[in-house]
Amino acid sequence: MLRSLGGATLAAALPAPVVGATRTDGVGSVVILGAGIAGLVAARELEQRGVDVTVLEARERVGGRVWTLRGGDSFTDTDGTTQRVGFGDGLYLNAGAARIPSHHDGVLGLCRDLHVPLEVLVNSSRSAFIADADGPLRLRQAANDLRGHLSALLEKGLRAGSFDQTIDAPTRKALESFLTGYGDLAADGHYGGSARSGLARPPGAFDEVQQAVAPRTLDQLLANPNLAGLLFEEEIYMQATMLAPVGGMDRIPRALAASLRRPVVTGADIVEVRRAGAGVGIVWRDAKGGAQVVRADRAIITLPLPVLAGIKGDFSAPVKRAIAAAHYQDTVKVAFQSRPFWEEQQVYGGLSFVGGETSVIWYPSDRFQQPQAVLLAAYMALDAAKSFAARPIPEQIALARAAVDRIHPGHGADLQSPVVVNWRKTPHNLGPWLDWHADGNSLDDFRLLNQPDGPFLFAGSHLSQYSGHWQEGAVLSARRAADTLVPLPANVTPRHA
Repeated sequence: MLRSLGGATLAAALPAPVVGATRTDGVGSVVILGAGIAGLVAARELEQRGVDVTVLEARERVGGRVWTLRGGDSFTDTDGTTQRVGFGDGLYLNAGAARIPSHHDGVLGLCRDLHVPLEVLVNSSRSAFIADADGPLRLRQAANDLRGHLSALLEKGLRAGSFDQTIDAPTRKALESFLTGYGDLAADGHYGGSARSGLARPPGAFDEVQQAVAPRTLDQLLANPNLAGLLFEEEIYMQATMLAPVGGMDRIPRALAASLRRPVVTGADIVEVRRAGAGVGIVWRDAKGGAQVVRADRAIITLPLPVLAGIKGDFSAPVKRAIAAAHYQDTVKVAFQSRPFWEEQQVYGGLSFVGGETSVIWYPSDRFQQPQAVLLAAYMALDAAKSFAARPIPEQIALARAAVDRIHPGHGADLQSPVVVNWRKTPHNLGPWLDWHADGNSLDDFRLLNQPDGPFLFAGSHLSQYSGHWQEGAVLSARRAADTLVPLPANVTPRHA
């Protein structure tokens, strides 16, 4: 589950220097295909080095998978289904990228340079829930009861002498002392519950003493198929502090596009990618169907590989094969506008782990205690997303509503203005990301596509160690491509360093 929601990274190392380019000197013009994060960052880097840059984007917006939906927006899937977003003023859904880890210096540095204001994103709340056979279980209780029981077992082993031959006496004494506090154990080493797990009765004004919830037994906890949700916030890419731009993730690509000297050409549907002498010729069609050609010394191609596979390309045979062979995964988001009933249950941000096809409920981190908010009622990937996406949209909406009812009984009826985003059916994407280690994908293809193919270079998060999961990968890959075409002098420090 951690991998399916963006926790995977690529283990194979990229070749450090790029080799095999036709030439890297004298590059005066570059055409960039795609105005996602990679395309925009590459354009900005090259413009700063004096290169003439043209960015072509098929959509009528910039950002690629950084896509924010607001009231009044509409979109049509590849199967012809059109949805209109009915959110109220000021409400939005980050349909794609939705969080930034605090150690993603590339993206955060861009936000700083471009004056994109950030806010804290509450990626984990111990007040949220894990679906359980005995009713919704607070994450704080699952975590602390499990810690208590495991600490008690280890403490019992220490007292019984089970570790006398493997741990010296001073360490055993220090460990026993630590476990007492770590697990909130009684003096005899027993775990009988803890206020850390939650309060059945909060403290009152005078003599109303707090009372902890009754503990769940170890066998009850381990029988829960969703217990691994406790590890979500331990994943390096999910750890606090997480961040997000104020007002929507698309503030980043909008600011990037606004920083360019030449505006992005939107509505430019790429028809053919050609070699033209020592350079390139890109044939594209505008919204009226008129064909146009852009010529340049080089091209940086940031299009998703399933999209690129459908475009006539003058690539070498091995590169054509690698592009065609790439298999992307599935992910679906189902969101609603609602009054924030979850706040009445002390949930402010974070995720509840539901399991099944709908996987998680993701609570908003902005606009606390306002009349309306946007709730991500279902977010799933991999096989769950594939089976979920095969259902009719009304059925997907009903399942997401039922998942909310399971965790918040009676509140499914509060959910209004549903929106379903299926990335496999999203034009100009045809999938969210890929795993180079799975689904028949090849690390040899990954390495090949990270090398120039004559005048063509490829870039994007999908060609980074992030394997398409994070914007940081797009930033790093784009800068690598820019450095390949126009290396900075040794005595010049990059502005992003």
